[in-house]
Amino acid sequence: MIPVFPDSKVALKGKKGLVVGIANDQSIAWGCARAFRGLGAGLAVTYLNDRAKKHVEPLAQALEAPIFLPLDVMVEGQTEAVFERIRSEWGQLDFLLHSIAFSPKEALHGRVVDVGRDGFLKTMDVSCWSFLRMAHLAEPLMKNGGTMFTMTYYGSQMVVENYNIMGVAKAALEASVRYAAAELGPKGIRVHAISPGPLATRAASGIPEFDELMDKAQSKAPSRSLVSIDDVGNATAFLALDGAKLITGGVLYIDGGYHIID
Repeated sequence: MIPVFPDSKVALKGKKGLVVGIANDQSIAWGCARAFRGLGAGLAVTYLNDRAKKHVEPLAQALEAPIFLPLDVMVEGQTEAVFERIRSEWGQLDFLLHSIAFSPKEALHGRVVDVGRDGFLKTMDVSCWSFLRMAHLAEPLMKNGGTMFTMTYYGSQMVVENYNIMGVAKAALEASVRYAAAELGPKGIRVHAISPGPLATRAASGIPEFDELMDKAQSKAPSRSLVSIDDVGNATAFLALDGAKLITGGVLYIDGGYHIID
């Protein structure tokens, strides 16, 4: 059989997606949102708080997002409110992008073995458990199947200097992806962890010596180039297509091949 590929401009037409994690126009989530929208999807967009709203609102308008709501996963009830709005307004959800992570400064900058309980729990709560909570809430809305994405990093698999407790959280997140994929697969729901190479995002600015990490990635990656948010967005959007319906449960590295180099 000759494969039939849909027109790229309407490949996701009629599909509805939630994008969580846009902070500004340098965000990975923004690159993904543009790619989803470029394929015809309708989007719901969230912003962290009032301070972030002024940066995110123009981007949501550019995406023509009909749903634009605050979402701080550490605020009781906000996550549920977002999904309730999607249920009442759309009645369906076809894909979910979770692109958030957080660790208190004292936890992120210290040794893993020195992390206090509160810092550990906050790191895991935002960086891992929030994805599972969103998956739980998204499941009943994905009546005809769907796709869930979360963002991880190579520091989950190998010790990356200065990544510290976030590497532990990302390892837990990747395990969560595997279990969620196994549990939701029978309903036609795919689950993916996306692992970009180093990117100069606001979140990355909290990692000590991040510029050195980017320089190393560029010099050692087989492609000899750094990844962009558009590179990540295009690859992520591909996984939301029906043509990728049998891909699930894995980690997709978008890093110019850096993860294969010692």
